[in-house]
Amino acid sequence: MDQTPIHDIHNKDVLSMLPLTSKKLMEIGCSSGALAREYKKNNKNCHYIGLDIVESYTHLAKRFCDEVIVADIEQQNEIFYSKNSDCDCWIFADALEHLVDPWLVLKKIRHVIPDNGQIIACIPNSQHWTVIANLAIGNFRYQESGLLDKTHVRFFTRKTIIELFNGTGFEIQIMKSRIFGDPINIPFLPLIGEIAKFVGANPDTAMEDSIPFQYVICATPK
Repeated sequence: MDQTPIHDIHNKDVLSMLPLTSKKLMEIGCSSGALAREYKKNNKNCHYIGLDIVESYTHLAKRFCDEVIVADIEQQNEIFYSKNSDCDCWIFADALEHLVDPWLVLKKIRHVIPDNGQIIACIPNSQHWTVIANLAIGNFRYQESGLLDKTHVRFFTRKTIIELFNGTGFEIQIMKSRIFGDPINIPFLPLIGEIAKFVGANPDTAMEDSIPFQYVICATPK
C-alpha cells in the first residue's frame, strides 16, 4: 500500500518540542526532510538521521538530513538499536499510528535510549468529534489523508496514548493538543457529553477529549 503522500510542510508544534541540546536525532517517517530542514537552522551541530520506508522520499530528505536510511523501523534488529543507542531524541511525527506494533518499537527504544533522552511524537486523536459523528451514521471510511488515513494501522485517544507510553517504559512530560477551528462552533459537543454521562463517564472530559485533532507528546524514560 502506498504511504501518506510526500509533503514539504513541517509540524511547527513538533519542532517547538525538539530539544535544541540534542546531539543525535532519529526521525521515523522523515518524508521530504522538512522537519530536519527547520530544526537544523537552530541546531547546526547535531547529527540528524531521517528514516523512511519509501526510498523516493529519502532522496529528497538527503537535502537536509545528515544521514538517511531506507528501512521499515519494525524490521530493525538489535544491531540497529545498539548502533543508535546514543540517539537522544527519537521523533515520530505522525508515524506511530502507521506501525503494526508501536508498543514493541517503543520498548526497543526504551532499552537503548539515554537517561536524558526524549521521544517527541504527534499522534492523531481518534476521539475527534468528526470521527464520533460519522461513526454514529456508519461513515467510517478510510481517506487519502487525515484522521482516517488509509495507511493508519492503529488508532489512539488521549487515554490510550498515555497508556501507550506508560506501558513501554516512558513517562509523558508534555501533552499538547492541536486544535483546528473554533470549538465553540461544534454542535456535537453537548451530545458527546450526554453519551458520556449515560455510560457513567465525565461529560466534560469527554467533550474536551473530542476537540483536539492531534496530540504532540514529549516523553522521557521512566
